[in-house]
Amino acid sequence: MLDFNHRSLIAGRINALIDDSLDAARAVTPPRTYLGGSRLGQPCERALQFEFADAPKDDGSDFDGQTLRIFEIGHALEDLAIRWLRGAGFDLYTRKGNRADGQQFGFSIAGGRVRGHVDGIIAAAPDQLGLAVPALWECKTMNARNWRETVSKGVVIAKPVYAAQIALYQAYMEASVFGICSNPALFTAINKDTAELHHELVAFDAGLAQRMSDRAVRILQATDAGELLPRIATTRDFHECRMCPWGQRCWSLPA
Repeated sequence: MLDFNHRSLIAGRINALIDDSLDAARAVTPPRTYLGGSRLGQPCERALQFEFADAPKDDGSDFDGQTLRIFEIGHALEDLAIRWLRGAGFDLYTRKGNRADGQQFGFSIAGGRVRGHVDGIIAAAPDQLGLAVPALWECKTMNARNWRETVSKGVVIAKPVYAAQIALYQAYMEASVFGICSNPALFTAINKDTAELHHELVAFDAGLAQRMSDRAVRILQATDAGELLPRIATTRDFHECRMCPWGQRCWSLPA
């Protein structure tokens, strides 16, 4: 029988091999050269500017193996949610032509410097729901604490970053999917700990979409001009600053 130390050694070696393979796959993935629409709701514009400019993080690191695994688990759970909704009678399109090799639905503005890719578009839903279509579908996975907060408060209050993404996507998808901003989006949250599901309708917020669009313009213009946008806080012990991967860089530069 293997003792605990030997089992632990085997686990560590296998995990290291898995992480190495994930790191290798990420290394050959072209870096993002645009400002992602899903990120524009982040509270600090300077942090978004660092991200857009691909500024090195304080510790010089990229995502570690565990983080990459979390990302992949999120994608896998989203695929399950797609299958579940289709099985429940939703006509849900996730790619053009709904083929696995088809392109994702999305938008590109500002010469391709701001882009977004939607999780799905609902073309039809079970009659008893009375869901207006076409409707944007966005899906997120969360731990139990964040999921419960989202269920309790709603995505707009609990997760303003996601609400900003939804509003921006509704606005910019209107050109290719007429009527999508007239109808509430369907937001799905998956509890990664318990497999519980939460669904809610999110009405289009034109004002929020405009603010996020304006923010994108500010980030592009400031970056092109070599100017730094304001910090979110006046002291470096602000919680957002403490968690920011560019915190040290930011606070070593002018205000």
